Amino acid sequence: MDDPEQVRARLERTGYLVDEGLAVTCFLALRLHRPLFCEGDAGVGKTALATALAEALGAPLIRLQCHEGIDASQALYDWDFPRQLLHLRAAEAAGVQDADRLESELYDRRFLIARPLLRALQTQPSVLLVDEIDRADDEFEAFLLELLSEYSVTIPELGTLRAEEPPVVVLTSNRTREVHDALKRRCLYHWFDHPSFARELAIVRSRLPQVSARLAEQVTALVQALRGADLVKPPGVAETIDWAQALDALGANEVDAELAVATLGSVLKYREDTDRARGLDLTAVLAARGT
Repeated sequence: MDDPEQVRARLERTGYLVDEGLAVTCFLALRLHRPLFCEGDAGVGKTALATALAEALGAPLIRLQCHEGIDASQALYDWDFPRQLLHLRAAEAAGVQDADRLESELYDRRFLIARPLLRALQTQPSVLLVDEIDRADDEFEAFLLELLSEYSVTIPELGTLRAEEPPVVVLTSNRTREVHDALKRRCLYHWFDHPSFARELAIVRSRLPQVSARLAEQVTALVQALRGADLVKPPGVAETIDWAQALDALGANEVDAELAVATLGSVLKYREDTDRARGLDLTAVLAARGT
């Protein structure tokens, strides 16, 4: 892709709408082979960006879901010990006595299990999604920083494996903790905020073209109002889409306050938030949209 406008157009053809800032950041990430660090609340489109980039580039999406305690063997590679043991027993049954030969055969690439990071290095082209890096620990961050600096990894038994073409890397963080500056400095950064009413409505219409224009506008207005209600977990764009989809599944072409309250489970996931939403004047919100 030759310029940010082309990036924007290609992403929008996948159904993912971007503003100028994000289009420029994605273009630079592609042109400079720099990881893209996406930070913001859950449900604002960080993970969806990686999916859209993979579709736009015609490349496979390789996802690494981070969690507390994740280590290199889960993220990079491991050895297939059961197959190695079977090979060893077969060699012994065949009378193979050469220890060096056995060892070299045991650590052949056919027994190597490539985890997401190694698969991304070996797959050209590819999009690597490192999801929720803020859930991993400091040691894994340091390991990831080293790998992304060189796009290579050294496996003691096999030597150094280097990516012929660096993968497109998208890291996401919900900011449950601060990610170290060293990793952020290696990346291009983009903060994902909740979208304006107009942009969110456009996203809903793009993702759910079967939903009536009136229903899409009403749901977007309700979600925007809920975000201003001091909730434990304000709904993201993903929840806006879920809510509109749920109402559409009920056959609704528009929504009133009673139906909105009945379907709050599609958009709010905490009891405290549901109680607070029931106390809001949803009728007034809908009335402001011409209902």
